[in-house]
Parts: sequence; structure tokens; C-alpha cells
Amino acid sequence: MPETAGKPTLLIVDDDPLITDTLAYALGKDFEVLASDSRGHAISLLRQLDAPPELALVDLGLPPLPHRPDEGFQLVADLLAHSPSIKILVLSGQNDAANARHARALGAAEFVAKPCDPESLKRILLHALQVREAELSGGQISDAGAMVGRSPAMQKLRSQVSQYADAPFPCLIEGESGSGKEMVASALHRMSSRRDKPFLALNCAAIAPTLVEPTLFGYVKGAFTGALTNKSGYFEDAADGTLFLDEIGELPLELQAKLLRVLENGEYQRVGETQRRFSRARVIAATNRDLRQEIKKGNFRADLYHRLSVFTINVPPLRDMEDDKLLLLEHFSRFYAEQAGIAPFTVDESAMKLWRDYHFPGNVRELRNIVIRLTTKYAGQRLSGEELEPELDVAAAAPPAQEFGLPSDPETLVDQAQRHLQRERSFNLDSMLKAWEQGYIEAAMKLTRGNVSQAAKLLGINRTTLYSRMESLQKQ
Repeated sequence: MPETAGKPTLLIVDDDPLITDTLAYALGKDFEVLASDSRGHAISLLRQLDAPPELALVDLGLPPLPHRPDEGFQLVADLLAHSPSIKILVLSGQNDAANARHARALGAAEFVAKPCDPESLKRILLHALQVREAELSGGQISDAGAMVGRSPAMQKLRSQVSQYADAPFPCLIEGESGSGKEMVASALHRMSSRRDKPFLALNCAAIAPTLVEPTLFGYVKGAFTGALTNKSGYFEDAADGTLFLDEIGELPLELQAKLLRVLENGEYQRVGETQRRFSRARVIAATNRDLRQEIKKGNFRADLYHRLSVFTINVPPLRDMEDDKLLLLEHFSRFYAEQAGIAPFTVDESAMKLWRDYHFPGNVRELRNIVIRLTTKYAGQRLSGEELEPELDVAAAAPPAQEFGLPSDPETLVDQAQRHLQRERSFNLDSMLKAWEQGYIEAAMKLTRGNVSQAAKLLGINRTTLYSRMESLQKQ
């Protein structure tokens, strides 16, 4: 619509229509507002957009468990998987310090407690937008940030990028969320002889399964409802350049055979067309999944995996990068201070030790967001460990305090239970089973940093079953 032309897009996700309506009215002059009431609807909405929103305002308490933060945490991860450059603000009534820290560790730029004055909220959103624009206009800031460091892990990464950059064969980049896989893909292209050719990136997790094939291969007029003209796909548009397929583990199984065909002989067809076309693009893929496990589960083709992994690069998590965390702190603090025209902050010995020892579960993305907040709050100041600690999700980064496990053989289990029953005068089987169940669920949620789907996989149960048990335990 003409009246919204040029406005940045803001996605608001909250299950309270009064809040979404009020915020849409209050912020509508400055932003093109899209509203959603659940994680599923928000992802469906994003997949229909031509371009992802620049900003998102997310409540943690979303259905089906509005009294728990799990859906909101998962939505933060989903949004960043859909668009790594999106700036996410969490606006929530579940505003205890642990939730704020964990949301930031997952990649949220800021945590704002409800209720919040609309004018204050607008200022925070506009600041996040300015930071985003500075990052995008900062040239190679993201690529440089990914390659900063002197640790053995970073030296190996740089060596692999240099070695594989000019090869014509596919390359598979593996690494945790937020570790910089897209930056490595960009560096592979930039250091190759294809550097002057197109570099196209498609996030397989950010597009509806029914749209993946026409997006990759193109389509002809009349191929399906809405195909009003002929349109080229990513393979055709990439030409002699590089095609980066992020989150390749999300590619529908039925399309994996077609991708394999392109990788083997370059051949593909537009949807609805019989004419054969040929691609000369180099394919780089990335995943935060263990594709070998996905093969065992039947979710990924073994032949496609072997074809994609001619070269494999493992992007190290930040916790393995030793003192590189301090170099990244200096690198990003200097960049964001220069962009804002302010003096950078510094850290004392206690803060430096805390920073070095922190595991950074959200990797470089989390580190960068922490630096942005510290630059805004402590410009030109020297931070102590006491001032830094509230920014770190120490509880999530630390290993679980208690270990749960069962003996591997029945005889040992019976013997252990017998000694326990003789020792306990008031044993209750239901209470014991509930305690074990709650312990395992909490451990799985910690290990997956609030990702309910992944936690369900760890526990070997369906996602809906896990929701039901979590809700049941919460009522007890």
C-alpha cells in the first residue's frame, strides 16, 4: 500500500489481541505492522512475504502453553533461522532475569518487560533498526567478525576456507546456530574466482515446502495456481556464481532427489516444463543438524549427503575458541562504538575473566548482541564483573547440576531398587516416577535451550506428548 511504502516492517507476535491492536495503532505511523497470535501462524505468515521483516516484537507466553516461555524461546530461534539479520525484541510479562538472559542468549537483541510505554518501545525499536542498518552497511563486518581469532580452531577454519574456496565441488558447512555458517559461505565465494559472479542464498527453513521446488528451479506460466508468467529459479539466476542453501536439513525428502540430480550432472527443469536446463553454479550447503543421524532416521538421503560433503567445514562453537572471545569483544565493541559515534566501553580483570569463562550458548550472534547492549549502556565506561554478569545466561551455559541415568541391566536395577526400598520408610512410587520425569524433561529443555521439538526428540516422545506432560507437571 502506498501509505506504508518505505516503512520498516515490524512483526508483533502476542496472543492478546488487545496488545497487538494497541501496539499496531501506536507504532503504525513509523512501521508497517504485521500481527500474529502464535508461533505457527507467525512462521506461516513469514513464508508468504517477499522479504522478511526487519524487526520482530515477540511475547514469550504463547499458545499452547501461554504460562511458560518455551514457545517464545523457540520462536526467537525460528525467526533467526528464517532471517539472520532480523532484530528481535522480546516483550513479555514473564520478565524474570533468567528468561531475559536466555532470550538474549538465543539471539534476541533486547528484553522489554510488560507493560511498556509505546514511546519508549518505539525508541528501542528505532535503535535496533539503526544497529541493523549499521551492520548491513558495514561492508564485511559480519564476515570479518566470523574470521577474527588466533585459536587453533579459527586457524583451521581459515585454512579450510582458503583451501576449498576455488574448488568447483559442493561444500557442506556444519555448525551450531549463531556460529557464523553463512559468513563462512560468503567468505568461500569471496575468495574464489567466482567472486564477481552472483552469490545467492536460500534458507530452506524459511520457505514453505510447496514453494521450494519453484523457488529453486523456476516455473512456467500455468504450472500452478498463481503462476501467471514464466519465472527463473535460484539455480538459473546463480548462473556461474555460488548458490548457498542454508538449513539444508529442512529440505523436503521428495526434493532431495532433484537436488542430487543437479549436483551430479547439472540438469534440472522448471516446474511445468519438459525442457532440460543446466546449472553451472557451485552449491554450498549449511546445517546445524547432524545429517548422519537424519540419514538413520530416514529424513535425509545418504547419497545426497555424500555428494554435498565432498568438502566439509565445521565452524567451531565459540566455547572452543579460547581467547578469541576477547578479540571478538574488542572487534565488535570498536565497530559499534564507531557506528554510534561514541567511546567504546572497556572491561576490568573481573569482567574479562567472566567473559573468557562464559560458554556463549548462542555463539557469535549472542556475543555480538551483548556487545551492542553494553555499548549503548556503558559508552566510555569500564565494566566490572558485577555489571557484566546480568548480561550472561550463565545457568543455560553451565552443565546440568544433576545427572540422571538408569542401570543398563535389569539385575542391577532390581538390586538398586531393593536397597532403596529398604532404606526409605515412606517411599512413594508415583512421586519417584514424577520426579524422574520432571528431571529428564528439565534436562532436555536445558540441553536444547528451550527448543521443545528437539527436547522431544532427545526424550524419544512426540512433541505433543511432551507439551502434555509439561502442562501436567506444572499443575502439580
